[in-house]
Amino acid sequence: MNTLRKSLAALAVVYAVSFYLGAVLHAGVVIGPVTEPVVLPAIVVETVCGTALLVGAYGAFAAKPWAWTGLQVSHAVALGGVLLGIVAIAFAGGESTPLNDWYHRIIATLLVLSLAGSLYVSRARR
Repeated sequence: MNTLRKSLAALAVVYAVSFYLGAVLHAGVVIGPVTEPVVLPAIVVETVCGTALLVGAYGAFAAKPWAWTGLQVSHAVALGGVLLGIVAIAFAGGESTPLNDWYHRIIATLLVLSLAGSLYVSRARR
């Protein structure tokens, strides 16, 4: 269980970095050949998702009593943010790029798998 907790925490840090990179790209910063349209709501949501994941990772790495709950909540918040982005693009007519579409699909899958892993462990600990 300890190894899984630390692994999920490490993944949460990786996910958080990807959300922060998305926020930077949506702020209009060009990273190499990669650009994204400036979208203020996306910056806010990506920053919240990244911060939630870092808080969850901190709890898991520091072995806080709320570590598993923190991982579950942080992954659920991030997944909610990703789903909000998908819905916003689909129904609000937001600008979409191939990178953005690809990222939403991949990160949603990874977050679901990580959330499932943390939920499984919480059931196994009982």
